[in-house]
Amino acid sequence: MTQAPTTAARPAPPPPDLDGLPALTAALAARAAEHDRDATFPAEGVALVHRAGLLTATVAERHGGPGRGLADTVRILRALGEGDPAVALVTAMTLFVHAAEAREAHWPAGPLAQLLAESAERPTLVNHVRVEPELGTPVRGGLPATVARRRGDAWELTGRKIYSTGAPALRWLLVWARTDEPEPRVGSFLVRGDLPGITVEPTWDHLGLRASRSDDVLLDAVRVPLDHTARLAAPAPDAGRDVLGGAWNSLGLTALYLGVARAAQAWLTGFLHERTPSALGAPLASLPRFQSELGLIDIELGGAERLVAALAAAADAGDPQAAEEAPGAKLLGTRAAVDSVQRAVGLVGNHGLTRHHPLQRHLRDVLCSRVHTPQDDTVLLARGRAALHRPPLS
Repeated sequence: MTQAPTTAARPAPPPPDLDGLPALTAALAARAAEHDRDATFPAEGVALVHRAGLLTATVAERHGGPGRGLADTVRILRALGEGDPAVALVTAMTLFVHAAEAREAHWPAGPLAQLLAESAERPTLVNHVRVEPELGTPVRGGLPATVARRRGDAWELTGRKIYSTGAPALRWLLVWARTDEPEPRVGSFLVRGDLPGITVEPTWDHLGLRASRSDDVLLDAVRVPLDHTARLAAPAPDAGRDVLGGAWNSLGLTALYLGVARAAQAWLTGFLHERTPSALGAPLASLPRFQSELGLIDIELGGAERLVAALAAAADAGDPQAAEEAPGAKLLGTRAAVDSVQRAVGLVGNHGLTRHHPLQRHLRDVLCSRVHTPQDDTVLLARGRAALHRPPLS
């Protein structure tokens, strides 16, 4: 596929400021509770991420970008997740799209040039919109109900997508759809978010990640040029399976939720130092029971973080085994994150569930880790089957 050439005329995205991550985490955290309470999209947080050069960190070097890999992405998403996981999630989706294009060209030259130019100048969110009411998650099989009909020099897209993360702020949508041809093809159609016929229906009323605005997207005869497609092909089992892309998803999102767990740990540490029951006459932090539980949390999170970081670095180095092990790391890492936050709530009791403390928000947010692909049951089934066919040790 022909790619848009990198030219001096195209503005370059800002360089990623990884040294500024702690300050950015604090800035995002300052408004996270407000956006969670009101279920409002954190536009100013996304703008801060863009200004720090993080929203475009994975744009390929051949396109004038930094070309950062999975290891840096894991570092970024953990820091953003600690500050505001909704900002982190929409950032992750955009980083993953740029990274996929860096690995293998799929976007045609025209829309790619538009995406890169916009991304260099302003926050430009892009995401796949795939899930549908009847279909559920696409990775479990089936064809999309969203249909692309050829009308002259354009495709017309009609359908409904649900759980479309960042929907109100998406500049580009990669709409998974099937054609109405006698032998249907499936793939992603590259759709600008401001085209006529697109309606974002505010259906998102979730327990966690409320500010992600993962609303429904309705498409009513939305016209896109014929060449605005990616990976359009006949449906086939495992068609387009991208093991390395799956590793980015698994490790990147796990890092995000480990960041949430670290935020919960930080609050817990402060609470234990400050809380001094009159019957005790000393802070809770002085009690061995609380010290031991905090130690377990720290060990669980530290081990998961090191596993994710090591696999990310190995994947960047081209180790195929690292990509294959990434789903298992997601299972271990997200379970460690959930367990640590639940443990923190159990330690402090009612204080952990009262709404004016952030621990209840961290609990609601970290539970969302369980719904992301790959889900635990599919990870365990795949690894179990692989283990059953593994040759015995000699």
